[in-house]
Amino acid sequence: MQTLAQRVTAIRPDLVNSDASFGELAWNWGKDHAGYGASWRRRLWLSGGEAVAWGWARLPHQARRDDGSVKDVTGAYLAYQVHPDHAELVDEVIDWYDATAGDTERTVVPGAADAFALERWAAHGYETDPSSLGDTGSWTQLNERDLTDVERPALPDGFRFRTAEEAGPEAAVRAHLDAWSPSTYTAESYQGVRRTAAYRGDLHILVEAPDGTMASSTIMWLDEANRTAEFEPVGTHPGYRRLGLARAMLLHGMHLARAAGATHMTVACLGAPGHPRARGLYYSVGFRELSRDAPLIKATTAG
Repeated sequence: MQTLAQRVTAIRPDLVNSDASFGELAWNWGKDHAGYGASWRRRLWLSGGEAVAWGWARLPHQARRDDGSVKDVTGAYLAYQVHPDHAELVDEVIDWYDATAGDTERTVVPGAADAFALERWAAHGYETDPSSLGDTGSWTQLNERDLTDVERPALPDGFRFRTAEEAGPEAAVRAHLDAWSPSTYTAESYQGVRRTAAYRGDLHILVEAPDGTMASSTIMWLDEANRTAEFEPVGTHPGYRRLGLARAMLLHGMHLARAAGATHMTVACLGAPGHPRARGLYYSVGFRELSRDAPLIKATTAG
């Protein structure tokens, strides 16, 4: 699946949606497969021994979060990717998804630039997801920039950059939970992330506050084949926001990525007008929109 992501990135980066990038695949698989793998279904389509399409259906399940709450996920969701040279396989992916999900609400996010796929999803009864419309829509955009001229980072006095290798697993997990709670992330999730082939502890960056709190963190995923790296996730402790920590961390990360061989960087964010904070942060360090998702839905026919 990651190799297909690399191949599509090399020829049509505008077709790589927020679920199907090299880094996102590693992040999602690593953090969730141990806890939720039983509710996941995957299928690969091969040609000449290489993956040319895949579908990854996530079926209804319960998600337990760190604050003790339980979220009931009642619908099905599909992440997928089809190589542009085998675009016709999207119909097989759709048929497989419909058969796998059964008569439950189904959602999917093809790329907005993939006109052929959008036509085929519509032919199978999928429509624009109402939750994606308006200023607070839930769609995602992927942003990019090159690494030829990166500003030097500047942290407030007393703060310093660390890596997960230096800070250790407990600090890395705590940094994520502080930024994203309520979250399903656990120490076991992080162990899964660390076991992915793409993870590098020296590219997992944290910002340590003067009191020892890991105030901000991000993981960078280096795609050596395309000499590109991706930030995923990026988060800051609520008590340390608006101090410029995330901005400095992103700049620092880009310098590290460039030293590791990357010439290009990507990061995803919510794209609707009502979600300006992350987009403004990324734009402030030179990112601009590369692609966006087009969320679709197919309602259940039960009742």
